[in-house]
Amino acid sequence: MRSYSLIAPAKINLYLEIIGTRPDGYHELAMILQSIDLSDQIDIHPASTGNIRVYCNHPQVPTDQTNLVYKAAELMAKEFPKAYSNFGGVDITVKKNIPVSAGLAGGSTNAAAVLMGMDLLWDLGLTQLELEELGASLGSDVPFCIAGGTAIATGRGEQLAPLQSLDNLHIVLAKYRSLEVSTPWAYKTYRQQFGINYIQDTEGFAARAKAFHSEEMVKAILNQNTEKIAQELHNDLEKVVLPAYPQVLQLRELFARQTGVLGTMMSGSGPSVFAIIESQAQAEIVKQQIREAIPDQDLELFVTRTIKHGIKIA
Repeated sequence: MRSYSLIAPAKINLYLEIIGTRPDGYHELAMILQSIDLSDQIDIHPASTGNIRVYCNHPQVPTDQTNLVYKAAELMAKEFPKAYSNFGGVDITVKKNIPVSAGLAGGSTNAAAVLMGMDLLWDLGLTQLELEELGASLGSDVPFCIAGGTAIATGRGEQLAPLQSLDNLHIVLAKYRSLEVSTPWAYKTYRQQFGINYIQDTEGFAARAKAFHSEEMVKAILNQNTEKIAQELHNDLEKVVLPAYPQVLQLRELFARQTGVLGTMMSGSGPSVFAIIESQAQAEIVKQQIREAIPDQDLELFVTRTIKHGIKIA
């Protein structure tokens, strides 16, 4: 029986707007999600037993049932019991390059890779849509991580509308290893401070989502206008995260002062901050400038780029 290695790209948010609170308690969102070249590798091997075993090279990543990778494999075993009975368990090795707890969907993209890898391993022949529907039960970012590229995401983030892909926009990404921002805290705090402005009904949600498809950021992506994309970067969660986390605010302000930076923003609920840069050469210069300004080795810096794909076979 074959084994599979899959490449699992991270994602950044180019746009994140909080519209209101859904009947299920989640937030109604309007986002633009973008895959980047910074990726993990997921190796999936058939196991001689019926067990699911997870291994990882990163000390902060759990390898028990709390890991989203484990939950993805468990979901496949539950949904396809005949295949699980025929083929047995799996050994999954996660080779981490994406920073953990970073607002970059590292756990979600790993789970997405497991869904695709087990589909291949068990020869299930699932469609992309079927995989995305499975992924939505694990987390809002998982369906996008399967598809990848550039997409509008509405609902709680699982309803996707692909856009013309942005390929090879240059990005510098920064994240303090020891710094984490709780996503539930960020959304709860935003609701407490700004909930009075929420749209209150599902008809309003639908109207806002429809209007979003013709707004300036979407137009800039359709026109492949890098400068305009950088100008239209927006993340509502910055309103609560930046005041509470001065290191994140410092990174954002430092990026904004660098020559060649077209725009900068926090990704997701943070604490990662990224900047869109004019060129690969300038991106390397900006990375070095940030390192010189903040020599703290707890700060991770990456030069990466936007890509057109989600999970793929290595």
